[in-house]
Amino acid sequence: MSTSDAEILFVDDDRTILELVREYLSEIGYRVEVVDNGMQALERIKAQPYAIVFTDIKMPDIDGLDLLSAIKEYRPETEVIIVTGHGSMESAIKAMKFGSYDYLQKPFKLNVLKIIIDRILDAKKLKQEKIVLKTRVKERHRYEGLVGISLKMQEIYDIVDRIRRTGANVLIEGESGTGKELTAHMIHRTSDRNPKPFVAVSCKSLFRGAAAEASAERVHEMLQGAAEGSLFLDDICELPESAQAALAELLRERHADAASGAGPRLIASTNRVVKEALAKGILDKGLHACLSEVFIQMPPLRDRKEDICLLINHFLDQFNAKSGKKVLAVAPEAMDYLLSYNWPGNVIQLENVIERAFALGVELVIQIDDLPAEIKTAGEIARMH
Repeated sequence: MSTSDAEILFVDDDRTILELVREYLSEIGYRVEVVDNGMQALERIKAQPYAIVFTDIKMPDIDGLDLLSAIKEYRPETEVIIVTGHGSMESAIKAMKFGSYDYLQKPFKLNVLKIIIDRILDAKKLKQEKIVLKTRVKERHRYEGLVGISLKMQEIYDIVDRIRRTGANVLIEGESGTGKELTAHMIHRTSDRNPKPFVAVSCKSLFRGAAAEASAERVHEMLQGAAEGSLFLDDICELPESAQAALAELLRERHADAASGAGPRLIASTNRVVKEALAKGILDKGLHACLSEVFIQMPPLRDRKEDICLLINHFLDQFNAKSGKKVLAVAPEAMDYLLSYNWPGNVIQLENVIERAFALGVELVIQIDDLPAEIKTAGEIARMH
């Protein structure tokens, strides 16, 4: 919830206080209303929701505690702060028991209002984000070729959603086997560039031993080849220093051009930690600045083990369709081994394990004996502990 969205009501029979509060909160960007009696405040609260209500505890028509009880009945989501005078602390403590968020003692400094409001709005925003994220976890188990219900994968899905109608360049960091190229394909397929070419280049192999002039020429050819589609540079940190500098220069020129929207979107990946690569000079700082308009960090499988069962079912469906077999599941004991394993090869290694079981002629259910030796050994060690 942002400052501009939050409605705040301040209730006090002292009109001087009301004018000071209204002027201060309005100047710093809050939407605030002020009322000088409890009955009028109650009518407004019934008519519309307020994020926060400040109310004096002693008023002639209805006191703050009665107003607090009414607010909690009509608008339980509204946070109420009781404003007390000297000698009213017992009532303030009673108000806290009735559901008041906090109490404010007169005389108070105006900036204290901002501190309380910001604390409440930040908490409401965090709560809303958690609700939205939990809802998405329930609803979205996959996104194109990516599979996973973990929060880390939901965050990646959200990033891809946000950039689908932009031409922002993307830098993807992640260990080998985490799905960096799959994510690059997904970014292209879900964007407006989908009908245009997707050109994938292995920087490690294409540029090996290339001289500075040749590197610059190859970079230029790649950009032209991708036209207005997407150019995927795999292992960007393996580009020679000269090629990195040439690419950075070309990208800066393109950005400075009035027609900067032309040309391909660049999606680069690296299995190195980007911060470390920059510090060691392995990744050119200028190139990094051009590529990392959007940064995606692919989580290793060991950090999202809640996705393993879903991934296994995904791979079973794939290999059943390819082979014409019907392997239904993984035996519970074998699943325990798979869940306890550390997966240094990440999702690709898990896929290979399932493919290996099919190659061994497994029928109906994958058992412990159908697993590779290193996973069985790790599983047996885990059982001993």
